[in-house]
Amino acid sequence: MSEPASVPPPEAAKASFRARAALLKRLADIVSLPASRVNAFERAMTGDLLVEMLSLASPEERKRVAIRLTPLAELPNSLLRLLLRDDAEIAGPLIEGCLALNDADLCACAADTGTEHRLIMAGRRGISEVVTESLIAFDEPAVIHALLRNTTAKLSQPGIDAVVSLSRKVPELCEHLLRRPELRPSGAYVMFWWCGPDYRKTILQRFAVSREVLQEVSEDVFGMAAAENWQDPVSRKALQFIERRQRNRAAIEKSPYDNLEHAVSEAAKAGLTSGLAAEMAYLAGIKPLTGAKILGDVGGEPLAILCKATGMTRFDLENLWRSLRRPLADAAGEPHPDWARVQMIFEMLAVDRAQTVLRYWNWSLSSAMSPALIKAIRAGDEEALDQYSAPERAAMLALAEDFGR
Repeated sequence: MSEPASVPPPEAAKASFRARAALLKRLADIVSLPASRVNAFERAMTGDLLVEMLSLASPEERKRVAIRLTPLAELPNSLLRLLLRDDAEIAGPLIEGCLALNDADLCACAADTGTEHRLIMAGRRGISEVVTESLIAFDEPAVIHALLRNTTAKLSQPGIDAVVSLSRKVPELCEHLLRRPELRPSGAYVMFWWCGPDYRKTILQRFAVSREVLQEVSEDVFGMAAAENWQDPVSRKALQFIERRQRNRAAIEKSPYDNLEHAVSEAAKAGLTSGLAAEMAYLAGIKPLTGAKILGDVGGEPLAILCKATGMTRFDLENLWRSLRRPLADAAGEPHPDWARVQMIFEMLAVDRAQTVLRYWNWSLSSAMSPALIKAIRAGDEEALDQYSAPERAAMLALAEDFGR
């Protein structure tokens, strides 16, 4: 019994596939021709025909065409859209190296495909801030890891802020964030609260900057503000950040303790109470909320920053450590690792740089607080971060766990 006439014999089928492969190659060659050989309309027409053929072609054929088109600086948009949304193995060469792709193409690809495509895109050379923001928005740790490791990628400040926020849940991102040149002190200081000991040390070494330049240019402004009786809240707040003096003289005059050292000494003897902790915060020139965050930190490094910024000695640091009932030695009688690390941080930091960190924390953790922000923190409304200022965002991130307890 003979085969039906509608089914081509095997040899004819092979010839048909050879013809298809040849035609796909010729059409791809036409699309690849320079503008001097083919005009925009001819290129677009050829691209439309390629789209029709590729939609029915095998994965191997689509991959060959994608590789052939990758080096081109100009391609029909319909053809690009089809290939970019294909399997990651097929779209990969184009995503990695096609010069014809613009930011709109890459962002649309990120939105219409999956993690595999976005992972390839994160490694593309020279991707812009627009593209990196679109990738970061998916909150995919693997993609963000690849993006942070891509030294040619450009990250915007909102993008960096979003990664800093994500690093609270994915601490592994901290290491790569600290290597990015786009990271600023505002992001580093808030990330400090959930970083490991080594990364905390890196943050203090790199971002604990001096305020010397600010102090020099504003030296005469302090006299102007004093003559105005400090009535302008805008300049008063900025000058409080800049000034050299850390301790609160007005609080010292009202305090039942002679000075901050006296309060710390009493805490070491009798134990730290909430009232004494608040009093110490006032004497140190910070708000009780900031003081509570510092005293409650598990690692202990903020204690060293508080003591150095306020001019206290290592003896006072030890008293503060004792007041929290933290161990000074381990079971073998050697200095406890936490205590040794905190002492090292204390010796490492200069007073002015420690003040910069402390004042930023105080600014972001207390001065920026408002009823609306506290409500957002308690509700875990991190998606609304963009509507808040930099210190408000820092407060939302740093205090999220405290308010959630």
